[in-house]
Amino acid sequence: MARHNNRHYAIGVFDSGLGGLTVVKELVRLLPHEDIVYFGDTARVPYGTKSKESIIRFSKENVGLLLKHKVKMIVLACNTSSSLALDVLKRTYGIPLIGVINPGAQKAVLVTKNKRIGVVATSATIYSQAYPKRIRELDRSIKVIAQACPLFVPLAEEGWFNKKVTEDIARTYLKNMIKNRIDALILGCTHYPLLKPVLRKVMGKKVFLVDSAEVVANEVKKRLVREDKLNPTHKKGYYKFLVSDRPQHFQELAKRFLGFDIKNVLRV
Repeated sequence: MARHNNRHYAIGVFDSGLGGLTVVKELVRLLPHEDIVYFGDTARVPYGTKSKESIIRFSKENVGLLLKHKVKMIVLACNTSSSLALDVLKRTYGIPLIGVINPGAQKAVLVTKNKRIGVVATSATIYSQAYPKRIRELDRSIKVIAQACPLFVPLAEEGWFNKKVTEDIARTYLKNMIKNRIDALILGCTHYPLLKPVLRKVMGKKVFLVDSAEVVANEVKKRLVREDKLNPTHKKGYYKFLVSDRPQHFQELAKRFLGFDIKNVLRV
């Protein structure tokens, strides 16, 4: 579709809530001249506990919303949507779509030395088997240990990064990873990079933490360069934030994810 070739258009990003802001932070760092339109579906967060049918429906609605805001590409900054809805979305819409599963799996396969990779994610992402499937496509000899960590999202949104309860929960979730001596851990939810300090403490320095936000931002840049869609202007990017509920709450917590204050969060 010709309208999506406009290099001046924004990058669209959606997530079930705040977690995708870790992706926005990396995009801002890597691509400072790009405009970004972010939609957080805060009325229906979390996606990780919903059915596949609901997640596909929500994801279609999110893409439809972002298409109204002149975007040239859409990032599914949500592992749950990426694992369950990306293929359907690619068949439905004529716009470049990037999920977080493939970049994260590729990075983990690249960095593992002992061929033991751990995946922590929401229940829906774990049940989808999206990460193990993709990893085995890349290297069949790799062992994947997956663990659903539903409590990590509320802990991240509460900002409980340094509390003992967070470390205790992390140790409980990750004990099987430690037992299996993994050397790479995929943070399979965009909220989880906020918990990096506690995850590093629990897993030790020898385990490489694969940050889904970092790897997907790198993928976006590569794709924009390859398709000649980088914004040609050298002005600082403009950022628009949309939510489906509680804009004030989103605005207050956003700084924790982005490292800078945002204004004008719109409820849609």
